[in-house]
Amino acid sequence: MTIYDLCLTWNWEHDSGFALLLEKACMLQGLSFLQVTPNNIEDLLQSLRNQQVLFHVLLDRASDSDSRFLPLIQWADEHNCYCINPYQKTIRACDKASMHLDFITAGLQTPYTIILPSFQEQPVLSSIDLQVLGEQFTVKPAHGSGGEGVVLEANSLSQVFSARQKFPADKYLLQTRVIPRELDYRPAWFRVIYCVGKVYPCWWNPGTHIYIPVTEMEEGRYGIHALHDVTVAIANLTGLDIFSTEIAFTLDGLFVVVDYVNDQLDLRLQSKELTGVPDDIVKTIVLTLVEFVSAYGK
Repeated sequence: MTIYDLCLTWNWEHDSGFALLLEKACMLQGLSFLQVTPNNIEDLLQSLRNQQVLFHVLLDRASDSDSRFLPLIQWADEHNCYCINPYQKTIRACDKASMHLDFITAGLQTPYTIILPSFQEQPVLSSIDLQVLGEQFTVKPAHGSGGEGVVLEANSLSQVFSARQKFPADKYLLQTRVIPRELDYRPAWFRVIYCVGKVYPCWWNPGTHIYIPVTEMEEGRYGIHALHDVTVAIANLTGLDIFSTEIAFTLDGLFVVVDYVNDQLDLRLQSKELTGVPDDIVKTIVLTLVEFVSAYGK
């Protein structure tokens, strides 16, 4: 039997850079590393059934978009493997409707939100007071990522009706638009990455989607240390090991979580893609994950 310390599943071509960094870091630490892609998933599943292969830790970046990887997730669960971002916790964290209620209960600041049932469940809605949302509001499905199905500047029930049919089986959230304050001519809008206890806050303009790391000097100058506290609170609430979140620092001094949890964190290198994550952060995340796997095996 071949035993691996870490198994990585991936099926997105842009994950190749991250996979290569992870492979090199494991090699330097003397850890065995298994990559599972659409090209070898069936062979790997057969090897697991035949008890020819075993792994201790799983980092899954494929099953959310390819059901062929789900038997591997089930095998890992049945064999007490450690799953970075456990599957059941990921399922809940990716439900924005559930997360909204959890965040409110935990005392985290969120946009004012109206949660609507799915179109399939209730095609015709009772009267909705859109005035409480302001002149313009955001319409977003409870699931999904990358902005798919999101209407950013809605102002009418007809737009809500149309948006709900994009994903008719999903709940929808209507949310007030959050206006960040400006800090030296930059919107105080941040995308914050969490990885196994470490927090990486970045300036993140929602118009350009470009990451710029927040420096320690900036945290002190602008009084935005709470980005760490809010992100750690989300980690404790969700039980996830790695994710990103979006937080706006508003005019009234609130840190409002705008996009709750992005579980399948986009880890494209900024040196390869302008809207990717800064290389130093990706490399640090890789080292943190490898240190975690190494410690887990002891």
